[in-house]
Amino acid sequence: MSTVDLDALRDHLRPVGAALRAHALAIDADPGALHTLLDSGVLPYRELGGFPPGYLDDPLRVRGVPVHVRTCVERVVVAETLAWGDASVVVGAPGPSMSGVVVDDLADDEQRDRFYERVAQPRTWTFFGLTEPDRGSDAAALETAVADGGPDPADGGAVGPVLRGHKKYVGNVARASLGVVFARHRPGPLGVGVHLVDTDRPGFDAAPLSTTGMRAVQLGEVRLRNVPLLPHDTLGRHLSPSRRGLLGAVRTFNRLRPVVASLAVGVTRAALDYVRAERSSFTADERWRLATFEDRLHAARALVLQAARAADADPADGTLPAAAKATALDLAEEVTHAVPPLLGPGARWEHPYLDKLVRDVPGLEMMEGTRTVQRLTLAQGWLQGRARHAELV
Repeated sequence: MSTVDLDALRDHLRPVGAALRAHALAIDADPGALHTLLDSGVLPYRELGGFPPGYLDDPLRVRGVPVHVRTCVERVVVAETLAWGDASVVVGAPGPSMSGVVVDDLADDEQRDRFYERVAQPRTWTFFGLTEPDRGSDAAALETAVADGGPDPADGGAVGPVLRGHKKYVGNVARASLGVVFARHRPGPLGVGVHLVDTDRPGFDAAPLSTTGMRAVQLGEVRLRNVPLLPHDTLGRHLSPSRRGLLGAVRTFNRLRPVVASLAVGVTRAALDYVRAERSSFTADERWRLATFEDRLHAARALVLQAARAADADPADGTLPAAAKATALDLAEEVTHAVPPLLGPGARWEHPYLDKLVRDVPGLEMMEGTRTVQRLTLAQGWLQGRARHAELV
């Protein structure tokens, strides 16, 4: 559980959020402009990456206290504060990102050192290879597989264990140095493994995709054509089959959903702050609507924090994380569509930052499962007696 002063952490990071907003439109127009933001030094992406103690010489310090951003509670506070500026940069910045959470859960000491020592180098991106073009993020139906070896009929050549498959909508994959790949090695729920893979291996072919929102993430696709797989690449090799692979990774998803929810809370707050800054007066009905949105924003933030604490306490239970994501995305979608009319019929054209917020929300919807998936998870939790606060959604 986090012992960090969360209010002090928010105050410390507000100037960083403002800096992200100043660069947001340039990065939205050209994701390569992210390098200009990194060059400016205003984004302490390594200190905010969630590195374990010992891998960075100078961690983030808030009022003199080191903060490693390792708990879900710390991560949601960081994500919300920075998403007020640009949610896509929070996800698209270099660092351990989602792969780091999997490594924390499943890696042995040697694998953890291999990962974090590499990622601790400046401007090192990672990727999280789960989603497939025909299967989405349904990990139980993966087509990407570990082959026993021998030549591939299409490409030929490689021998020994190899990865074959196609991943799509993978953040940062075209610029990443390493990451994790989910692949099947046998049928059944215990037949999915997670593998730590370097992107410079032969057969690893990644390219960016064009998207309408969350452009700093540079979603991409990767074709795995006989990518060599070494014994020490398989995460969780020291764990029982029930704790590694797909079943073990569920804990990762439960930790990440409150973070995605907090990004949505940050976007919602950005939209409400923006309209108040751009318009000096409102009708009584408009004031009532904005006040209602503010009340719901505070409730969503409280639920996200509660979900983060629940994920830190028991990452195997995804009930509250699912509730938090569904609630936060509902609000973000409603607010970003309700705010532009308050600034006139041409608001999205005249206010490109507001237009960017509208376009970014669908990208958050797709991270860690859509709201339909979250409500199914919440329903299962309710039926199993775990959703004590389901009435919040």
